[in-house]
Amino acid sequence: MDAHRAERLSTALREELYELINFHLEDPRIETVDLPAVELSPDGKRAVVRVSVNGDAVALQKALDALEHAKAFLRGQLAESLDLYRVPDLRFEAASEAGTSAKIESLLKRVKRGRPRDSMPPE
Repeated sequence: MDAHRAERLSTALREELYELINFHLEDPRIETVDLPAVELSPDGKRAVVRVSVNGDAVALQKALDALEHAKAFLRGQLAESLDLYRVPDLRFEAASEAGTSAKIESLLKRVKRGRPRDSMPPE
């Protein structure tokens, strides 16, 4: 799949899933869900949906379970609304914001010090 098409499809999937999950699903286990990213495989057959929830780990796990349960409904709605012939298989995962923010801090410190990439210790 073309990289530009994959990026457009990934963005369209994220926006449509956000609307479907937050406004059309009526599962009490799902409150407000944020979707920071949708990563599409190069062949377009699989999509990893990163999910974050305001709350603790229990609320996140409940939301992930509810989304797994609603996967078939979501795929059907995506096929209709985006007019897709082949909807990617959805896999819901927790977004790792803590790891991302720590990595960003590390990169910013490295840039500030002017150190080259090779001098960083492996993570």
